Amino acid sequence: MLLLDLATVAPCDRAEAFHHALTDSSVPNDVVHEEPASGIHARMRMWRVGDLHLFATRNSGFEVRRTERHVRHHRSDPIVSVSLQPEGVHRAEVSGARRLLGSDDICVFHELSPRVYGWSGDGASQSMMFDAQRLGLPPKVVVRAAERLRASPLYDLVLTHLRGVWRDPDGLETDPGAHHLASATTDLVRALLVSAAHVEESAAARSVMDDTLLTRIMAYARRHLADRDLTPERIAAEHAVSVRRLYVVLGGAGLSLEQWLITERLGKARQMLASARYDRLTVAAIAARCGFGSPSHFSRRFRTAYGVAPSEWRRLQRAEAGDATG
Repeated sequence: MLLLDLATVAPCDRAEAFHHALTDSSVPNDVVHEEPASGIHARMRMWRVGDLHLFATRNSGFEVRRTERHVRHHRSDPIVSVSLQPEGVHRAEVSGARRLLGSDDICVFHELSPRVYGWSGDGASQSMMFDAQRLGLPPKVVVRAAERLRASPLYDLVLTHLRGVWRDPDGLETDPGAHHLASATTDLVRALLVSAAHVEESAAARSVMDDTLLTRIMAYARRHLADRDLTPERIAAEHAVSVRRLYVVLGGAGLSLEQWLITERLGKARQMLASARYDRLTVAAIAARCGFGSPSHFSRRFRTAYGVAPSEWRRLQRAEAGDATG
């Protein structure tokens, strides 16, 4: 949903319109613009994926300040915002600690903590809003974690996941799996915050890590489907659990690791074969990219799963695409 496009607003009204849109979509703040007289431009959009709200803005230089006064008048259901910075160098300050944020950084703010955030020149931000009560972490834990997110071994995994969600928010809004995606994203963010805050010794933290283990295992495996050495031993080691514990967790979800990996790899191969982007790749090359060591094994598995050979599936998809454009 398009929330705001200042190109359609008279210059004299842009500062007020910007503040109104930002306040309605997030939380009350004081906003200071870099060029308040005539240089304000912004385009803001919102999406709802399951129970997650996504907010994206691309705008001119500004600074948003959330003070103790704003915190005292917070709403009854405070949020934790988790944002990416796809464009520009962003500035953040929480509890006197200042940071510069770029495209490889995750920025986390708790609504119940004062902060300063903004950038100079043109910039863009992509934010997800999480129910603070659902995350179940005190503000001080979130603030502490936000300062040291990169110290967590989960950082790269969560960053990759968040980027994936932002790849097509329009499509995700209406996807039948949106609710489950939102739940998995919440679990991953909670796990990252717990890990970064170094509170593993608490019972609550251990519970969070246990609760998100399945989500983390599946996300890791999907990232490494092309690796032929994606063994149970490797997956278990990456998550600091025994192979037995790995199988117990998967079994509790009714999953067989080997069969699940085959299904995921076949699904990825099926998508690649149907995409014109991979027209130059042979069937064998696609099989290799999806983690199959033998083209014949891949073809046999593909035919069993979908009732057609990989080459025939590709031909049928091309024919359908041609009919659609003809």
